[in-house]
Amino acid sequence: MPAARSKPSENSRLDEAMLSVWRQALLEKAKTVRLGEQSYSVRQTAKRRLAQVDFDWEGQPLRGLEQNPHTKSRWAQLARKGANVMQFLANGKYIAVVADGKITHYSAGQK
Repeated sequence: MPAARSKPSENSRLDEAMLSVWRQALLEKAKTVRLGEQSYSVRQTAKRRLAQVDFDWEGQPLRGLEQNPHTKSRWAQLARKGANVMQFLANGKYIAVVADGKITHYSAGQK
């Protein structure tokens, strides 16, 4: 299980964007997420029907992916207990997770 640590973000606007994507996709069950003037479709993964949102942040493509509750991670354990958990990826690497409104940033080199 990868370790993650909470730390103050150097980019609180990115944190606000991730929280907004998490809230709209998982809490509001929106079919479309709005960030500023842009709209992004909320899709469902083929196998597990998990919410997935691809969006751009300052020119960088990011993905928000609902946590699969059927894995062995601590985040999956929270999801099994009813928490709303979404992982965020950049360039295929996990950068942060939002669990019930709290952001945890991954350190460089960690998943």
